[in-house]
Amino acid sequence: MRIERKPTRLDRVFARLDREPERPALLDVPEMSRHRIALFAGTLAFYIAIVWAVVITSWLVRLDWQVMFFRPYQQWPEIHAFVDYYVVLGQRGPTAVMVAAWLGWRSWRQHTLRPMLALGVSLLLLNVTVGAAKYGMGRLGPHYATTIGASEMWLGGDIFPSGHTANAVVTWGILAYLASTHRTRRWLSAVSAVTSLGVGMSTVYLGTHWLSDVILGWVAGLLILLALPWFEPLITRAEAWILGLRDRWYARRDREGPTKRPLGPPVPVAPPGSGRPETPAREPVAASRTARAAGHLAPGPHTVRPDRTPVTPAGSRRPPHADRHTRNTAPAARPLSGG
Repeated sequence: MRIERKPTRLDRVFARLDREPERPALLDVPEMSRHRIALFAGTLAFYIAIVWAVVITSWLVRLDWQVMFFRPYQQWPEIHAFVDYYVVLGQRGPTAVMVAAWLGWRSWRQHTLRPMLALGVSLLLLNVTVGAAKYGMGRLGPHYATTIGASEMWLGGDIFPSGHTANAVVTWGILAYLASTHRTRRWLSAVSAVTSLGVGMSTVYLGTHWLSDVILGWVAGLLILLALPWFEPLITRAEAWILGLRDRWYARRDREGPTKRPLGPPVPVAPPGSGRPETPAREPVAASRTARAAGHLAPGPHTVRPDRTPVTPAGSRRPPHADRHTRNTAPAARPLSGG
């Protein structure tokens, strides 16, 4: 006999994923068209040009030093508190949690794991590409610069390109990439562009990044968003693998499900019409309870307590007495003694 297991919350989540995806009619997966490939190639060339301009200490490096000596945080100190809070929109932890919550709801509504997987792939690409560039070029920030007018490259720093800016482009841009309609995609693209632009300028205002760091961070984030369609087949296979793994786990759990086992030996029951009275099965008694001795039981078949019929004793329990009489009856006349 198999025990029916009550479905958990995780079971209900995967049950919704088993249904037919309720996707909007205009929802399409971006592809690497010729226009997109040309845009990716132009952005990559611009990325290389910025790196080369910093390496050879060109006019871009001189502009970096001019902005640093201008010290925007001293020119406009009244907005310093606001910028300190606004720059959080480029930090990895808070933005990833907010966007993951929204895309998790999208996955629930559209019955697909693609939004969450696309976010995971984009953040993985961001960590690999931007992280490798940061530690590979090792540029020092404005607060740690040693030589005025120098590019400060390969000195053990980790600010080129700007991670805050690239993270803002990717994290908020993924919402536009996964938009359901073209109109929503255009609006979200504008919002993510303005947000990432503000985050980059906030780091320049605070003096934590050079201006060229921010420009390269914008380009690096845009490259990741433009390259995402190349990873769509990988996202599709990953979704199918996860759901297939879930199905195999469910099948193995059903085969190895718990069954009820009797606690003691089976009680033989006589078939009907055999002339022998059926012996009612006794209720199982826990092993921890001490068995009582059977000496107090009367000989013969013993029935379970709920099956016994209460017996009312007949007559009165008082002992007979000559002077007593029954209620509502007149006492007998006593013989008169002569004399």
